[in-house]
Amino acid sequence: MKIRRILIALLLFVSFSILSQEDRLKLATTTSTENSGLLDYLLPIFEKDTGIKVDVISVGTGKALKLGENGDVDVVLVHARSLEDKFVQDGYGVDRKDVMYNDFIILGPKKDPAKIKKAKNVSDAFKKIANKKAVFISRGDKSGTHIKELEIWEKSGIKPKGKWYKESGLGMEEAINMANNELGYVLSDRGTYLSVKSKIDLAICYEGDKELFNPYGIIAVNPANKDYIKYDEAMKLIEWITSENGQKLINDFKIEGEQLFFGSAK
Repeated sequence: MKIRRILIALLLFVSFSILSQEDRLKLATTTSTENSGLLDYLLPIFEKDTGIKVDVISVGTGKALKLGENGDVDVVLVHARSLEDKFVQDGYGVDRKDVMYNDFIILGPKKDPAKIKKAKNVSDAFKKIANKKAVFISRGDKSGTHIKELEIWEKSGIKPKGKWYKESGLGMEEAINMANNELGYVLSDRGTYLSVKSKIDLAICYEGDKELFNPYGIIAVNPANKDYIKYDEAMKLIEWITSENGQKLINDFKIEGEQLFFGSAK
């Protein structure tokens, strides 16, 4: 009888575990969506509306898409359009949707030693930093921010190298803190900056170039590649976040009265 009770208990435990897993969704996303506090704001509402729990893996865009390729997550929320399109074209993702946007900015010491506030465009700002050999902190992690940074260096005609150029391999908040400690410059998304603004001494030294536009997209991982991918749940998240209500919630998310992201779903 004792053995039978143990077996029944084990069966109930396994059944409960399977049921618990069925209503969980794995989301790989960028550090900016987590560092900014956006997901902490949105996901509890999504979970309440749908009953689907979301497990978040916060990494750079490149790593997030790699997790999608490997079938380690069900959906990705990222910001590097060229990589997103390739992810879909290569058959790893389906049903990509625009979600929101903000912009990139260059943070630096308030005294702006490279004088980038006077730059004609963002490429010129990068040239001024390189010419001054002012400390520049790169994400160096294949994130969406890192990819944008590399695009700007390429357009500026400069291959950054030397002691002044430091690849951190860190997330956005950590890279900002490193730049803050070393009195250096760093390319940041505006959302993360606003979320840490009160804790740092860096200021916005350059902004406004159209090259600094920063769109985010959400993509379901292709269930044809892995039969355990939770495509239906992924689509519920995609439909929810791109719905009128989801977009309103994104637009309503503010820190100290400043809007961090702007809904762009059509």
